[in-house]
Amino acid sequence: MALYAISDLHLSLSTNKSMEVFPGWENYVERIKTNWLNKITTEDTVVLAGDSSWGISLEQSLEDFKYINSLPGRKILLKGNHDFWWTTKNKMDIFFAENGLNTLNILNNNHYAYNDYAICGTRGWINETEEPADKKVLLREAGRLEASIKSALKENLRPIVFLHYPPLYANDYNYEILDVLHKYNIEECFYGHIHGKSSGYAIQGDRDGISYSLISSDILQFEAKLIK
Repeated sequence: MALYAISDLHLSLSTNKSMEVFPGWENYVERIKTNWLNKITTEDTVVLAGDSSWGISLEQSLEDFKYINSLPGRKILLKGNHDFWWTTKNKMDIFFAENGLNTLNILNNNHYAYNDYAICGTRGWINETEEPADKKVLLREAGRLEASIKSALKENLRPIVFLHYPPLYANDYNYEILDVLHKYNIEECFYGHIHGKSSGYAIQGDRDGISYSLISSDILQFEAKLIK
């Protein structure tokens, strides 16, 4: 029973927004499936750290969800900046149940247990902004992350954090999110959102006691990263 993670699948089975127009994304849907089937079993858990589907509603994303659901393992989904289908957890849970999507689980103000660990996280937001609207979103996302971590600690589980946006990138810092990570002594943080040449500025490895890893699908060559 292993834990894997991958971000930014950018599936577009019911929309006309295939990522194949970008270098390195050729046949990505098939590559994701092939790599997944070669290593992941029904006993495993896979965290999908945002931007799973280009659909703008749950209904428009249904074919993408069916694709993900057909792959082995339990999947934990969190929100990305392009997940316009995202709504309340209750509505998403009901939609998944009504459509037989029984391997999909929403991470939003909660956690999921994995052995003695807890899968925690939230979307996050852009770094170092002075805009009041962005500041409001940042504070809300920091609150969601803290709620997720606290729910895990109540069950004496060790949190592992997954975000969509990087909490630090090049010389930019998201202090609201970083404060939460350090407050609760988080040791591992995985994030997506960054693609292509931009990955050269991504922070990976140890920084101030936290191990950071970029898990965008193109950076991983569309193969989920083994976490535990």
